[in-house]
Amino acid sequence: MLNGFYKEKKVFITGHSGFKGSWLCRWLLSEGASVTGYSLPPDTEPSLFRLLNLEKQIKHIEADVRDTARLSRELSEARPDIVFHLAAQPLVRRSYKEPRLTWETNVMGTVNLLDALRSCETVRSAVVVTSDKCYENREWLWGYREDDALGGHDPYSASKGAAELAVSCWRRSFPSSAKIASARAGNVIGGGDWNSDRLVPDFIKAIQTGKTLLLRNPVSIRPWQHVLEPLYGYMLLGKRLFGEEGASFAEAWNFGPPDTAAVTVKELAEKMMLIWGGGKVEIDPASSSQPHESGFLKLDCSKAALRLGWRGLWGIDETLRHTVNWYKSQVDGADSTSLCDSDISAYQNGIEINGQ
Repeated sequence: MLNGFYKEKKVFITGHSGFKGSWLCRWLLSEGASVTGYSLPPDTEPSLFRLLNLEKQIKHIEADVRDTARLSRELSEARPDIVFHLAAQPLVRRSYKEPRLTWETNVMGTVNLLDALRSCETVRSAVVVTSDKCYENREWLWGYREDDALGGHDPYSASKGAAELAVSCWRRSFPSSAKIASARAGNVIGGGDWNSDRLVPDFIKAIQTGKTLLLRNPVSIRPWQHVLEPLYGYMLLGKRLFGEEGASFAEAWNFGPPDTAAVTVKELAEKMMLIWGGGKVEIDPASSSQPHESGFLKLDCSKAALRLGWRGLWGIDETLRHTVNWYKSQVDGADSTSLCDSDISAYQNGIEINGQ
């Protein structure tokens, strides 16, 4: 458990204006942390960042991780204790359209952050977030472990594998006060995501416009998990890296859902319709001409369970209940901050009950 660890800690987050970054900011603020965020402006409308009014609650810096000098300067001026690197081009399909941008952001952006850490002596722990897609996916039925081969078919996946190599290189080549770990998570869902080319936001948009949701890969199986699941893993990891034995946690870590959360795209859509009480889905007739995406990918999270005491708490039904009800309540006029705080509180209660 966090046990008040983040109270009065200075935390620097790249990519804080995105979906996961906004949830992380809100959770850290509720823990009493002082947050500095470094990111491009939100690229969706609406955006969770703006709905949570985070710009007025943290030090908000609008800048690009590809700007080496600016990133180094802002990190040094913030003098953080802990860094979470979430900034990324996160979409597989966009990576086919903009492969160079994807690699510049995901690889060189990570390298820029790693290099900036070398000259910022206040940082004790840094968590670099990559993706479960960093693995060379062989579509096998068992989960990938942290020492399995890295790779990637598409530009996004390959860029995340390359980012992992950069983290490993910097960690071994340039000793510093910062203990650096990487974190790999599955497909995250939750309230407040309005990105394109993602199943849950596409479902919500279809419901609100009365359209039919077209499924590109209906039989593909994804490791779905609520956004709070990996975020808790990142925060636990940041805490462990900060301690006296932090060097022993400076490794790669998987944070994935239980096997029961691995359902097909079609099954997930049907479950969402049941919870919402409506909606229509069909298989996209153009799905056969879509760019390659993985059909099955699962993580082995036994290391996180054994050494961090982290385990996924919410099964697929509870994950979807929290996610769909967040959007339904928001559409009905509920305050987004209250909705996020309610989910965070429910998750924390689960942590206490399960003794994590």
